[in-house]
Amino acid sequence: MDDSGAEDAQWRALGIGPDDLLLYEALLAVPTPPSRAALAVSVGLSVSRVTEALDRLDERGFTRQTRDGTLPGAVAPATALRNLIHFRQAELLRRTADLEELTGSVDRMAARLLSTGHATRATGIETVRGRAAIAERVTQLLLSATEDVALLDRPPYAASEPGGTPAALDVTDPVRRGARVRVVVDREGLNFHGRTRGLVDLSARGVQIRLGTKLPTKLITVDRRVTLLPPTDAADPTAAALVISDALLSHALVPLFDAVWERAAPIGAVGDDEITEEEREILALLASGLKDEAIARRLDVHVHTVRRRITRLMTALNAETRFQAGVQASLRGWLTQ
Repeated sequence: MDDSGAEDAQWRALGIGPDDLLLYEALLAVPTPPSRAALAVSVGLSVSRVTEALDRLDERGFTRQTRDGTLPGAVAPATALRNLIHFRQAELLRRTADLEELTGSVDRMAARLLSTGHATRATGIETVRGRAAIAERVTQLLLSATEDVALLDRPPYAASEPGGTPAALDVTDPVRRGARVRVVVDREGLNFHGRTRGLVDLSARGVQIRLGTKLPTKLITVDRRVTLLPPTDAADPTAAALVISDALLSHALVPLFDAVWERAAPIGAVGDDEITEEEREILALLASGLKDEAIARRLDVHVHTVRRRITRLMTALNAETRFQAGVQASLRGWLTQ
């Protein structure tokens, strides 16, 4: 990706699309804005698209309204960008506070609901007991998905493969049927041998995957209306899960996933001829916080080989730190968006 492409990605990250940027540059170039129709002609857009772009610029603080009701004037770029970044930072702090509050509520909600026993189905909350019954219910939910699947994945797992590696859910079937599938994996879950490689494979097959830290719970939400809360101890064959279709509870759990998703970091890979599959996996392992020695053990190569490849990646990404490398890899599409 060239410099212009990287800059476009940064504008999009701030919520400024191509139409918005085109209009903003036009307003900066014209001290006295012309009529809306004339402005539309000058930039080659329809009046309706100009109106929509102006509304977005106003919402993000890149323009200021005039008293006489004419077209708005452009705010100085440095001022507008700083104000927008400060707004995003404040929004992130607010979402973080909301997430902390929701995190403290999930376990209490689950414990209270489980204590009510089997007489919960009428309330839109179903208790499913036993590993086999839970697995069957998860399969049914995934088969019913038509639009959206959201999953929070964290240990402990019910070990079902050699070495304790958890069996992966078949979340690619909803993708093939046109549904969006998003998964946030707790970085502790990458400690299992082959786990990262499996996630990279899922990413290549259309599953959107991000990496989080200390996820508040496990959950699977289908079409933003039904949520399954798996048992905390998945290895317990008598453990119980909750299937929640109650609107009030779903309105708490769906925002919980959204908040975790926004804070999580991209992981995985999409097609790109500039790096190898192994280098993509190295990027994913770096994002998980693993040291060079641990990455070398995962890949079964010498640590000096890993360090040479990390150096190559940082050079290719023009990055001075590993954090910068992660950011640049995301902008280039080397990591799942």
